[in-house]
Amino acid sequence: MLDFLKRLVTWWNGQTLGTQIFTARNGVKVGEDEAGNTFYRSRDGKRRWVIYNGLSEASRVSPDWHGWLHHTWDEPPSEKPVAKKAWEKPHLPNLTGTPSAYAPAGSLRRVEPVERKDYEAWTPE
Repeated sequence: MLDFLKRLVTWWNGQTLGTQIFTARNGVKVGEDEAGNTFYRSRDGKRRWVIYNGLSEASRVSPDWHGWLHHTWDEPPSEKPVAKKAWEKPHLPNLTGTPSAYAPAGSLRRVEPVERKDYEAWTPE
């Protein structure tokens, strides 16, 4: 019962009941990405959307699918993959607020902070 209520009134826990009904009536599945997100388009091809696998976080969409969602190119990456460059790193979602977030050398969040040698504390005379 709790899962049904979450789907009915919240959008950040995945698709809502209204989105599921709209997708079933109007959507054509185009493909999935590595994260398990499912991509759809309308039957006339004018609208495109994503159903997230888990929490709705826009940074979880890879650049290839992001370009398709925003009509940068017509063919989805499932039909015509985008050529990868040798220097490209794999896509990572936004890690802010997670234990994997970047922490600079002097940060207190580091397990073993590095001692700063470029700073001298001021002491009054």
